[in-house]
Amino acid sequence: MSAMVCAMDARTLFHLLSDETRLRSVLLLHSEGSLCVCELTHALAIVQPKISRHLAMLRDAGLVADERRGQWVHYRIHPDLPEWAGAVLTAASGSQIDRAPYGEDRRRLHAMAGRPSLALCD
Repeated sequence: MSAMVCAMDARTLFHLLSDETRLRSVLLLHSEGSLCVCELTHALAIVQPKISRHLAMLRDAGLVADERRGQWVHYRIHPDLPEWAGAVLTAASGSQIDRAPYGEDRRRLHAMAGRPSLALCD
């Protein structure tokens, strides 16, 4: 477990989730598992530099992990996230996943043609 993940506390988690772009990204990652930046930009209808800046904040805080697969960088909820933080994400995701704007984000993602996460990326 990395030092950043060990240092995750409630204040940090809730600060990260207080921004709508980060919250939408995290809930989508939680429900979908792993997504590349292009899938997140499509689903959230946000330009790549903005989503990348928010993903970098989430990664630097230890909430998400990234992995390069060929030309794509995929993000997922960090596997070493403290159990209590995972429970918070599960509760939030379960109660909000079909509400606006989160349901629309998922619908846009599932309608995306040529999704890298559904194909071999290497």
